[in-house]
Amino acid sequence: MQMLASLILACAFCGVRSVIRTPLEAFRPSAEIHIRRPDKLPLPPHRRTTLPPMSGIKILYQTGVSEDDLPDCRPRQVCSKVDLYDASQPWIEKKCRCLGHRPCSSELSADDNHTLADKTTLYKTCEPVKRLPKCRYFKDAAWIIYTFADTNATQQIVNCHCPKFSVTYLLKKLPYTASSGEQGNQYQFGCSPQSRLRCSRKEPCKLFSARRRHEQIDEVNANTICQCPRDHSCPRHHTEPGVLPGITYASEDIRTYHGYCMQEPPPDTFRFVGDKD
Repeated sequence: MQMLASLILACAFCGVRSVIRTPLEAFRPSAEIHIRRPDKLPLPPHRRTTLPPMSGIKILYQTGVSEDDLPDCRPRQVCSKVDLYDASQPWIEKKCRCLGHRPCSSELSADDNHTLADKTTLYKTCEPVKRLPKCRYFKDAAWIIYTFADTNATQQIVNCHCPKFSVTYLLKKLPYTASSGEQGNQYQFGCSPQSRLRCSRKEPCKLFSARRRHEQIDEVNANTICQCPRDHSCPRHHTEPGVLPGITYASEDIRTYHGYCMQEPPPDTFRFVGDKD
């Protein structure tokens, strides 16, 4: 009886390990685009944020707790990811070590020749990005993210860089088998121009997908659906007014939020000395 219970627990454990969690960049709750907002939403306040000093930035390690625990980077692999979604609390995730004792860049800007920028994320590479060819819209895979069932780690391999003022989108998802026989998935991302479609009434202008990475850090991916009309603005953060909670996907540990166009507050009226009433 005890042996049977052990076998059942082992099978259950194997079933849990076989689940491949979707990378947040590849999560697309497309069915939620058609969710309409209520008639009234609060006006968004003005918010100003500044970048904190480098010493105050949280650093996460995809494997282990230090640089020594990270694996060596493959050619054209993303060695670290800088998240600037929350300008008051940027954070860095270290993914692998560059070969030849070259440090992986941790700059908060894209001017170091080792950065590919996509929305609010900076992807750092060991090799200079100037050596990469330019991607073609809707055809080339700018990068591929590999995920595996036995680990939570991902590998992101860069093939080309997107043209300026473009964003990436999920091109296709395919099964993948590593040389070791490990099963996983690969997610290919293509390049697309930014959407210029105008939002219809009560249509969400942005979808937020959030996943808890640390006790004080949420990884958030924001996808713009359409452009707000004149004198309206779309929320930039999922905690701002104008954003409503969506659906919780427990198996993926993801919570979605819907951002709606909000009418901008009227500008302040200034009076000068000598003006007549």
